[in-house]
Amino acid sequence: MGRWTTLIDEMVEGRWINPETGKPGTVPYEKVVIEDHLDGREADLVTALGFKGRVAVVCDENTHGVMGARVAKALQAAHNSGISSVDTIVLDHPHADEANLALLREKTRHVDFLVAVGSGTINDLCKYVTATDGRAYCVFGTAPSMNGYTSTTASITESNGLKVSRPAHAPKGVYIDLAVNAAAPTYLIASGFGDCLVRSVAQFDWWLSHRLLGTFYTELPFDLEIEDEKQLMARAPGLAKGDIEAVGYLHRVLTLCGFGVSFTGMSNHGSMGEHQISHYIDCFAGDRHPGTLHGQQVGVAALTLARLQRQILDDKNPPRIGPTKIDEADMIRRVGPEIAKVCVSEMKQKAFDAAGAEALNAKLNEIWPKLKAELEAFSVPVDVMVKALKDSGGPTTAEELGIDVDFYREAVIHAREIRKRYSALDVAADAGYIEAFAQNEH
Repeated sequence: MGRWTTLIDEMVEGRWINPETGKPGTVPYEKVVIEDHLDGREADLVTALGFKGRVAVVCDENTHGVMGARVAKALQAAHNSGISSVDTIVLDHPHADEANLALLREKTRHVDFLVAVGSGTINDLCKYVTATDGRAYCVFGTAPSMNGYTSTTASITESNGLKVSRPAHAPKGVYIDLAVNAAAPTYLIASGFGDCLVRSVAQFDWWLSHRLLGTFYTELPFDLEIEDEKQLMARAPGLAKGDIEAVGYLHRVLTLCGFGVSFTGMSNHGSMGEHQISHYIDCFAGDRHPGTLHGQQVGVAALTLARLQRQILDDKNPPRIGPTKIDEADMIRRVGPEIAKVCVSEMKQKAFDAAGAEALNAKLNEIWPKLKAELEAFSVPVDVMVKALKDSGGPTTAEELGIDVDFYREAVIHAREIRKRYSALDVAADAGYIEAFAQNEH
């Protein structure tokens, strides 16, 4: 067993006991391999999954040169493996959207299974296409830029421009050559670190939702990754230098975070208020979008949430909530009538009328000292988070992202509208100070 897949191997093989159920906890993967080098093993890794027949190696113009051509060549040279043909599909600057899903379906309709070679976009496209037509796929990751390699959901931009997380399925195999991944551009590595940095703020938000609204919560996904997170935070400077040890810990945290979705059926442990800000940027920036990656945006948004959560905790009194304001006319102005309709529906699922607000205030007054202590336990000091993200080579402000500051502030104020998940953004908005808070974000 590889040193990087301790615990991961136990889960994949069904030997790990879920402490919440006392029963073996399994994940829907046949193999997860994270090693310093995978040179010469590509064909064996794929054929060990039982893949036979016609295969398409799917990559983009960058990952083809990085690893796609190498994987295709290895599969073409695999004798007596059961693979009858190998096509290489090189997508041109793809996005994970409806148009590229249709394109990939058409280009691969004649093959039996897919081998994705890339990171976020390539993985999501292959994952969703195969999930919808019953084929299998595996993935060779080329950059530790996000936690989706071991997630059973795919982030897809719909035709109306709204970015959503769609149920998909797991790759049969996930293969990480750390030498390849450590050589990835620094901004891709820092993007993955940004995606990992959310743990503390997401845990704060999820626990807050659980305590105030009674939503489901479990410590399990946090327990899986917390020790590796400590090791990763200590090695943040190594990420900017392409250090294999640092990138190895990054992939472990990304993998275990993805596994958490398998055990909980949801992504709350790694996606709360900070992801809503990033999704708002992707959905509505339009020509103002600087081309930044999801993880880069999430890292900056995590710092915003950390500051907002600290403001909540530093107040000796609990926040006082008012009735939720849903301004549909303003939503239509900002995002159009079709998406506004979706946003209104999401908001109504967590909105408070006057009586509900008073009931929540009474609850906050009763539990605030205990709740405050519980939330403090999840928090990481903001300056520690800022330094780690900066050390990794990632941007730490909207200005460094290249995003218009006024638009970023709009995202902070209105991001809560796009998803029913309840977070510190909702608390600040219903308490009437989200606008004032956002004016200090830049």
